[in-house]
Amino acid sequence: MSQRTHHTHELISVPRIGQGTWYMGENASHRTEEITALRAGIDYGLTLIDTAEMYAEGGAEEVVGDAIRGQRDKVYLVSKVYPWNAGGQRAKAACEASLRRLGTDTLDLYLLHWRGEFALSETLEAMESLQREGKIRQWGVSNLDLDDMRELHSLSGGQACATNQVLYHLASRGIEYDLLPWCQQQQMPVMAYSPLAQAGRLRNNVFTHPVIQQIAHAHASTPAQIMLAWLLAQPGVLAIPKASSVEHVKQNAQALEIKLSEEERVELNRAFPAPGRKTPLDMV
Repeated sequence: MSQRTHHTHELISVPRIGQGTWYMGENASHRTEEITALRAGIDYGLTLIDTAEMYAEGGAEEVVGDAIRGQRDKVYLVSKVYPWNAGGQRAKAACEASLRRLGTDTLDLYLLHWRGEFALSETLEAMESLQREGKIRQWGVSNLDLDDMRELHSLSGGQACATNQVLYHLASRGIEYDLLPWCQQQQMPVMAYSPLAQAGRLRNNVFTHPVIQQIAHAHASTPAQIMLAWLLAQPGVLAIPKASSVEHVKQNAQALEIKLSEEERVELNRAFPAPGRKTPLDMV
């Protein structure tokens, strides 16, 4: 399965499940395990790797750089720029620093991490400049809600935005009210971060929910795999769960094989209903 990115000069196929790297690079004693997990993920076909200059202040990018050394051409590499670096010369310097840490000369996709003081037009200009210089192939955004996306789309060149990366999982479905339908209408893939409710205490409550437990049991799978399978049933959605161990990476890859029945999806929707009105965009 692959999701194609539109509104670009080239169509690039990427896996529906990638690998997230938030919290990587923070503890030197975990480095070997993190690199091993990322490499295992590439072997399992999870070749989209998502990172950011924010994660461990560049430490995660260095871990990724080590993991992809010698196999850069197999990987679809995504990084994100701090809002306060997302314009003019600051964007160029930030991108070059990310490239150095990653040990590559080009990013496949560069995202604005969240909206800050720079006007979207300035960020767009910076992204186009980085594209012309060959430092990035495509650009996109993260944590932008519908009003921001519409504003971006109204700018000259704004429709080249390749994705919006937002928090999205079974227990956080606010984007389904208007943001996700709009992105689907534009044929713009949505990249779901924290797809297993990684943030905070919520995860345990979701994983232990009887409906998830029951469906996981029926598929001889884990609650995490059911959450990923549910997410991948939404058209135009990619997931980037954190790849913390080889075993987790393997389980994430196996989630691609799980097909939920209509009845199971109805049960999950009943247990974790989407809000019936506009809610603030969830972010962590």
